[in-house]
Amino acid sequence: MLDLKLIRDDPDAARAALARRDPALVAVLDEVIARDGEWRAATAAAETLRASQRERSEAIATAKRGGEDVEGALAELKQLSAQVKDLTEGARVAQETLNATLAQLPNLPDASAAPGPEDELVRTVGEPPALAFTPRDHLDLAGTMIDTERASVLSGSRFAYLKGALVMVELALVRWALEKLSAHGFEPVIPPVLVRERALYGTGFLPDTEHQIYSLAQDELHLIGTSEVPLASLHDGEIIDGERLPLRYAGFSPCFRREAGAAGKDTRGMFRVHQFNKVELFAFVAPQRSREEHERLLAIEEEMVQALGVPYRVVNVAAGDLGDPAAKKYDIEAWFPHQQRYREITSTSNTTDFQARRLGVRYRPEGQKGTEVVHTLNGTAVADRALLAILENFRGDVPDVLREFGAPGRISR
Repeated sequence: MLDLKLIRDDPDAARAALARRDPALVAVLDEVIARDGEWRAATAAAETLRASQRERSEAIATAKRGGEDVEGALAELKQLSAQVKDLTEGARVAQETLNATLAQLPNLPDASAAPGPEDELVRTVGEPPALAFTPRDHLDLAGTMIDTERASVLSGSRFAYLKGALVMVELALVRWALEKLSAHGFEPVIPPVLVRERALYGTGFLPDTEHQIYSLAQDELHLIGTSEVPLASLHDGEIIDGERLPLRYAGFSPCFRREAGAAGKDTRGMFRVHQFNKVELFAFVAPQRSREEHERLLAIEEEMVQALGVPYRVVNVAAGDLGDPAAKKYDIEAWFPHQQRYREITSTSNTTDFQARRLGVRYRPEGQKGTEVVHTLNGTAVADRALLAILENFRGDVPDVLREFGAPGRISR
């Protein structure tokens, strides 16, 4: 949720920032400004009449104590009370309309987000190897350890059974990631994967991405597409002591996405599936620290990809391609020999105060009585795509760092 005060103080700056995402958003912003004016006018009118109501009530009480006839005045006060009630209801409706319109706006992109239309290359680390053989994709390399045929009978397309040595590699990948992140100050968390609508709205996945979410209508619950959702809600409605910040969490969970609109894209294997496992980074920080924290998350993700030995590049995502909550986002794209191109395996986003404002997460700076909205950031530590990158780049060999956590030295078909 955008800060209304920021919009009121400098609407032109907000217009310019949103136009970097999509020029059509300027019209939505103008509607927000109009609805805000209506709400403020309705609220002011209700408060003015309410003050008059109090004055009349006090005058009647004084007259009554003096023995005066107050029947006519009481009749007028009754009419005034009805008017106050109507104006208060009008202000409430105006606020609801304002909030619904404001919810249509994404976060303002950071000035350093790539201008677009293409992502901006930040750096490339490691060289794609010159191959003396025809590269094979992960499904061919894994053989029966990835069984999509039986999974499709069970659950439909874009599901897979993971079996044998690959299971041990995946579990080692998760355990290694959690150990590494713990050393960086992230508290491991296994969160619920079913959440209420508020959690999805609070993180910005509603009202924009309903088509990607699996829902249980009978229970009014939804399956998460990322543990970012429950981690952001871990402090829903709380006021955090400033001395406790930053709060950093590493959430491990299965994730569920409908992949609506992805027909014909990455249909082979496990690259784009409806269910996958992921270790997610999440941080609550003071606003003045969020840019620094974003670079820190990126550095941790790069450290992990480098430890796995996979060639990769970092890109600054174009403003027009940012998800609604993000002000800035970096993607790490690993080299996939079979596809002969880089594909995203992790990302990290600074969502500034967008999510925290919706969820009512604030903090009290040390030595101050007032509170401020925190900033939140998220990022992928490891997900199933990292496993696929390992398969394709090393053709069965397993990185040494994973062997220490129970992975076999080589994946044998």
